[in-house]
Amino acid sequence: MMAGRKVSRSASAVVTGAGSGIGRAFALELGARGGRVVCADLKLATAEETAAQIRAAGGQATAIACDVSKLEQVEKMATKAEQWLAGPVDLVINNAGVGAGGSVVGETPIDDWRWVLGVNLWGVIHGCHVFAPKLRALGRGGIVNVGSTASFAAAPLMGPYNVSKAAVLALSETLASEFTGTGIKITALCPTFIATNIVKDGRISESSSKMAERLMQWTSVTPESVAKTTLDALDRNQLYVLPQVDAKLIWRMKRFAPVGYGRGIGWLNRLAGNRA
Repeated sequence: MMAGRKVSRSASAVVTGAGSGIGRAFALELGARGGRVVCADLKLATAEETAAQIRAAGGQATAIACDVSKLEQVEKMATKAEQWLAGPVDLVINNAGVGAGGSVVGETPIDDWRWVLGVNLWGVIHGCHVFAPKLRALGRGGIVNVGSTASFAAAPLMGPYNVSKAAVLALSETLASEFTGTGIKITALCPTFIATNIVKDGRISESSSKMAERLMQWTSVTPESVAKTTLDALDRNQLYVLPQVDAKLIWRMKRFAPVGYGRGIGWLNRLAGNRA
């Protein structure tokens, strides 16, 4: 499939969760590529820090506070973005996300399920619901939905997070099908561990947090490299982005031996001393 126009260049972009981590990396990279960037985040102060970095580098950016779990706030954010841009948004990065884990299904508090699904899933649904019709009318542009290897890895003790990210992947695949033959490109980013604040700001048990933090320290993949890789993939109209070797390995194992893979990670979980 021909890539066509490079969506990531000189974009009029909205990035959610732009106050830190991958979201900030996306915003900074888009600014470096000549884009005008609306940095949206639950915390206005951190969104403004990102916008200030873009402006300091000679780019154009503004900050907006937005709770993506609330449709009305995403709608207001879209209106403010169009007003600041004095025109349409042509690139949306649905990145805002939270983490939860460390307990089995049935013991994970329902409030944790609602919180994770509210941000990770409904936040992406709201972003797509609001901006997909605008992009369809525009006839060009792109959407990047930030998922996770958890969308297909189905690791134990991560029920709410796994479910939220699996749905994000399904939504991305659906959008890609619906936009086939148009000028709108869809990319789903599915990384494993990257050094971000998702563990520190999440609802994760102490033991699981320590393990995740160690894995983040060991990884050599940075948010900046992931943002660049993903935006380049979007320009090529590439649906799936698995930026790490372990993500690609899990993807292949799950696709070619799903039953064996599931039993394998289940036994590994038991051998690690975790509850069934």
